Amino acid sequence: MKTWLRKKLPQSWLLFYHRAVAWLAAVYFWFPSRRLIVIGVTGTKGKTTVCNLLSVLLEEAGHKVGMATTANFKIDQREWINDKKQTMLGRFQLQGMLWEMIGAGCKYAIIETSSEGIAQYRHSGINYDVAVFTNLTPEHIESHGSFQKYKEAKGQLFAHLTTRRPKKITGKPVPKIIVANTDDEQADYFLSFAADQKVTFGVAGEADIKASDVTVGRSGLQFKVDGVDFTSPLLGKFNVYNILGSVAVGKALGLDVTKMPAAIAKVKNIPGRMETISASQDFTVIVDYAHEPHSFEKVLRTVGSLYDGKLIVVTGSCGGGRDKKRQPVMGQLAARYADQVIVTNEDPYDDDPQEIIDEVAAGAEKAGKVAGNNLFKILDRRAGIKKALSLARTDDVVLIVGKGSEPVMAVAGGKHVSSDDREMARELLNEIVKDKS
Repeated sequence: MKTWLRKKLPQSWLLFYHRAVAWLAAVYFWFPSRRLIVIGVTGTKGKTTVCNLLSVLLEEAGHKVGMATTANFKIDQREWINDKKQTMLGRFQLQGMLWEMIGAGCKYAIIETSSEGIAQYRHSGINYDVAVFTNLTPEHIESHGSFQKYKEAKGQLFAHLTTRRPKKITGKPVPKIIVANTDDEQADYFLSFAADQKVTFGVAGEADIKASDVTVGRSGLQFKVDGVDFTSPLLGKFNVYNILGSVAVGKALGLDVTKMPAAIAKVKNIPGRMETISASQDFTVIVDYAHEPHSFEKVLRTVGSLYDGKLIVVTGSCGGGRDKKRQPVMGQLAARYADQVIVTNEDPYDDDPQEIIDEVAAGAEKAGKVAGNNLFKILDRRAGIKKALSLARTDDVVLIVGKGSEPVMAVAGGKHVSSDDREMARELLNEIVKDKS
């Protein structure tokens, strides 16, 4: 019914509907964002990691925190995996969660704020205090129409920042703050919006929070910020930017940078983001959310630079109206960087999963992989992961991408079925280790 209405109603009516529902949700829950310091994190990649790192920084400083991200939800000490297949919850759900955060005594709310959520005005009933820009690469182009419109959708969060009245929390005025990654070429656009304070972060160019002496290795990251040493077990240079983003927000909110390294070092994994899965096997297994070409290639390059063994990749591609052009590209990238490629089901929605697999595999074959030799098409995702693990030998790496920490798969008819890459990998690894012992 909702899909039919979206197709039949004029765009102006739909926008009015979205804004009206956002306002009603805020009214119903007594405008909870007015009693919280609300941080919105947007961009193409890194949002979930920045949110989680920032949550730890604030908690280590003695504050109670609530959080809503693609990977997980948090209300003070209660934390659970996001099983909604939505980065940004619907308006009543999100406002209800903010209300629960107040009830739990939270001072801060961190909200991963997506472009599609913004396009549906899920942000409009929220009084944000901090807007964070991580980076921007082409994604969701089919739903937005163009890269420019995608960027402008993100920009609405920053335009929205100063349209809501300033707050006082515990008797102190709360400034409106923009935090942006200046190494991204789109940073100037996001910094052009009005704010009481603007803070930048980066590695290559000028920035308020800048990393120097960066070392990236298999054991994690090392770098300095204003002479302060940071170490992190997180993998990949892109996580330097994610840490810097959280540090920049923390500093803008009054946290002491010299006390941040201890908190950052405690974060061993972000759910489904370059997350290592171990059952005492003699090879490495990594689960990551990368589901589009830009992030997938970054992950492939990172893993390739850190490990010497054979690389075995499990990949696929989304259905449900996502950009179909990405399907063969995902296969090409997997074939270019990996020694063995397993193409399997991901989130088909109402599309034919076998057709998606065939498109991805066609891209891999175009890049030189041979079906039945170093390329395998396996419809069942668990069976695909099992095949990848069976191919691994000592010091090899199995990289499972596309779903990260998601505990469900979206299939035909709007249904969600249980499918958790991390749990499947753990169970299968335990079987392998048991058989060897």
